[in-house]
Formats: sequence, C-alpha cells, structure tokens
Amino acid sequence: MAEIIQKDGTWVFDGDALRLTPGRDKNVSLFRKTLGELVVPLGALAGISFEQGKKTGRLRLRLRDGADPLLHATGGRLVEPNDPYQLTVESDRYGVAEYFVDEVRNALLLDQVPAEPVDAYLLPGPSVPLSVSAGDGTASFDGEHIRLEWNWKTEDAKAAAGTRSLTLTDIAAVEWHPAAGLENGYLRFSVRNASTKAPPKYDPNSVELWGFKKDPLMALVAAAVQARLPHPAGAGAGAALVDVQDARAELPAARAPSAEDDHDAFLRRLRELGELHRTGVLTDEEFTMAKQAVLKRM
Repeated sequence: MAEIIQKDGTWVFDGDALRLTPGRDKNVSLFRKTLGELVVPLGALAGISFEQGKKTGRLRLRLRDGADPLLHATGGRLVEPNDPYQLTVESDRYGVAEYFVDEVRNALLLDQVPAEPVDAYLLPGPSVPLSVSAGDGTASFDGEHIRLEWNWKTEDAKAAAGTRSLTLTDIAAVEWHPAAGLENGYLRFSVRNASTKAPPKYDPNSVELWGFKKDPLMALVAAAVQARLPHPAGAGAGAALVDVQDARAELPAARAPSAEDDHDAFLRRLRELGELHRTGVLTDEEFTMAKQAVLKRM
C-alpha cells in the first residue's frame, strides 16, 4: 500500500484502487469538501504524474476518457482548486510523492491497464439525493427527477413559468459551464424534442451562474444526472446524440464580435454588477473587485 498525507488531502493506493480524501485545510475548496471521498478503480486510470515546484509540487491523475461522469459533464472546465484529481504536495514530501507515482505506474503495467477510452462509466458519480442553490435558482435531483426552482434574482420571463420538473427520460444531455470573464456560467439540461435558442438567463431548463463560490457545486448535479444517462460511447446513446446535434443545428451561426458588441457587453455587465450590489448579492469588496476587472478590459 502507498499513502501520502497532506493538508490538501490524503491519497491512498491499495493496489486495486485509489482513495482520494480532501483535506480539512481552509484552502481546500468548498466543491472538493462537498464532493467528499472518491474511490478510483485502477482500471479507470490512464496515468499519473508528479510536478515539482520550488515550494510545493502537484500530483495529478489522468483518467481514461469516458470513465468519470463528473469529467464528462464539466468538459474539462473544472480546474484547480476544484479539480479532485490534483493534490498539492509540500516540498518535504517530494520523495513520498515519487514513491506513490512509482507504485501506481507499476500496478498499471502489471495489470496491463489500457489508456484507451471506455464505453461505460467506471465511477458512480455524486450520491443522491442532492440539492444546490446558486445563481438564479436551485437544482435538485433524487436519482429520477430534476427540479428547478427560481429565486428573486431570476429573470421575470423565466420565473413566470414556475418550478420546472424533468425526468431522466426527458433529458438528452446535461452540461455545466463556469462563469468566465464577462460571460456568465450555467447548468443546462437539453430536453428531448424541445430545443431552445434562449440564453440561460431566459431558458427554463437552465440555471444561470454568476461566478460566485457555490457555482461549482452545480457541477455535482450535472455529474449525478450524467451518471444515469446512457454513456456517450455506449449502446443507446445514439438518440441522445442526435437530439443534441439537432438542437445545435438550430442555433444561429456564430459571428466574430465587433468592438461595438464588446462595449455593449461591458456596459451590460457593469449594470448587472451594480444591480447585484444594490440588492445585496455582492458585498462592497466583491463589487469593487468585479467592477475593476471589467473596467480594465474596456
């Protein structure tokens, strides 16, 4: 058995699986603490690496494509500090980290684990039931039904439709995007035979996210739903793929944004930030930092 214990978390390898437990340090993200312990079977691994730095290093796991519903639902957009497959290592434990890597690599060679993609999930995804409140709504999932409830910050046109209830059989795909720059993020459910061109702010099947602390928790809902949908590389996934492709085909063709478009987007973002500050969603400090970030880009 190989084990490495750090403030960032503890990784244990018993020859058959890796047990990844997040640390209790204040620097460990809310997402990783909420996700909790992960058990990764050896057969789900494509590789492991260790990168040394002057003060700290980093252990990284690379999973086989299609093995984890969380990675599929987030599309590689769940990065540090929320990535559960990274571990910060203090410099005095570099030797332990290198030994850990050697043990895992030797096991991969002995078991002749291929690095190719898989056609079935090898990790179960987050446990259910779960419920997350962030952005303009609350998303709940009990394993069969998805419930979207709106709050006072929801756009009137979307809130007017009331609480949204979907079943797994309604869902063709699910995806989570974090907020980036001036673009808000979202948790979106693509519903069969009900494609929409509406942005998340107006889409009754989406929760809009604004880049706050709890936003990554919506990725847990996405992963839990994804784990119960047909695997994209497995039998039965074809119909879902066609639905998503049809929905995308109906979207208007993208065009390069002009300087005028950028200026309008900046102003719109400033107005949104001002409204969030006025209603108490943003603190004075958060509002000042966000406003400065926007003004620097203008």
